[in-house]
Amino acid sequence: MNIMLRGQPGRRDKRSRKPSLHRRNLKIATIEGIPSTIFQVLLQGQFLTGYLLYLGASSGQIGFVLALTTLVNVAQIGVAYLIQRLPSRKWALVTFIGLQRLLWVSTGLVPFLFPQEYWVIAFIMLYTSAFIANTAGGMLWNSVISDLVPARVRGRYFGIRNTLLNALGSLVIYGGGVVLDRYPGGQGFLILYIVVWIFSFLNIVTFFFYPDVPFEKSEETSFLPMVKKPLHDRLFMKSTLFLSAWLLLQNITVPLYSYVMLELLHLEYETLSLLNVSQTVLMMASFYVWGNLNARYSNKRLLLFTLPIIAASSLLWGLLSILPMLPVLFAAHMLFGVGVGGFNQLAFNFIIGDTPKRERPMYMAMYAALTGLAAFFGPVLGGQIYEWIAEWPHWTQVYGLQLLVGTLMIALALLLGRRILKD
Repeated sequence: MNIMLRGQPGRRDKRSRKPSLHRRNLKIATIEGIPSTIFQVLLQGQFLTGYLLYLGASSGQIGFVLALTTLVNVAQIGVAYLIQRLPSRKWALVTFIGLQRLLWVSTGLVPFLFPQEYWVIAFIMLYTSAFIANTAGGMLWNSVISDLVPARVRGRYFGIRNTLLNALGSLVIYGGGVVLDRYPGGQGFLILYIVVWIFSFLNIVTFFFYPDVPFEKSEETSFLPMVKKPLHDRLFMKSTLFLSAWLLLQNITVPLYSYVMLELLHLEYETLSLLNVSQTVLMMASFYVWGNLNARYSNKRLLLFTLPIIAASSLLWGLLSILPMLPVLFAAHMLFGVGVGGFNQLAFNFIIGDTPKRERPMYMAMYAALTGLAAFFGPVLGGQIYEWIAEWPHWTQVYGLQLLVGTLMIALALLLGRRILKD
């Protein structure tokens, strides 16, 4: 009896012990991702394409909108310099993130505030303003989160966080697709935007709980010397320019998959949601595999392994010529999920793990600017190509472009990737 009595307070002490500072910070970052995932999923991908089609946008305009988010990344170079002069990153982060969220969700008010002939241009103006604000907010978040997550648990933490948030995203994708099928047109999008407004506000609130972590500033104080740091890093620049070329090719077709399936293959939103859910589920499963491989192999080598998988997912579209549509689309989406899950995770780890800590904001900005320019021109070119080939045979619009792009990606990976992305 005495032993039990002595042991009970010990157990209570253990249970009541406060979590460490790092654990508390990681918990906040994870909770913040929940409302962020819910509202962002409903404003991107198939829902963004569907909303633009509802507003009356052409394929070229859709391609331009899909590309805008990456074009404004060029401004991150200036942001990376300016944040060196901030007394506090936290309140700048809250300000720009809050502004971006409010402008982005305001796109849902376009049909209520403007005549129909101005819907598309009004959307583009609000969307562009939102992602100009996001240029600063995203740069600040990357800077904060790289300091917030200890290097020793970085791979495991992001693997777990990405898995949880992508699981949530899968449910939201499917639910949003069901809503749009049950309530077609403006009524369905009104329901989605009500949900979006609620969770965007909650997301802004969660950023107030982020800690104001210490910031190791660059040794350089002038703009040009700070910019020259990543530019003079030969290995970093070679890898970044190669990945930019890859994203240019990839984004000619991938952002426009929803356009092809909604407009040319006439799929329902629920079916399209299931395709995207299958892609997300395979992406989640791949996080664990890529994370374990990352413990044995370098970020750059594993990046190289992801490239043929992404290219193969594009080539799979060619099987639409001989096989039933849905099995081919599911296979292509699932394979793309495996490849792009590894690509995104490893590219992020490459930037925050293989670069000097003090100069990391400028390295991040340079990577975002170069890959952002490439990712901008990809959807713009892809949308324009679909307009050019509108009178061509149907197969060229449905899977012909994917076959061409997939072949070029394979060639790029074999000819340049093997030389550049090596240890």
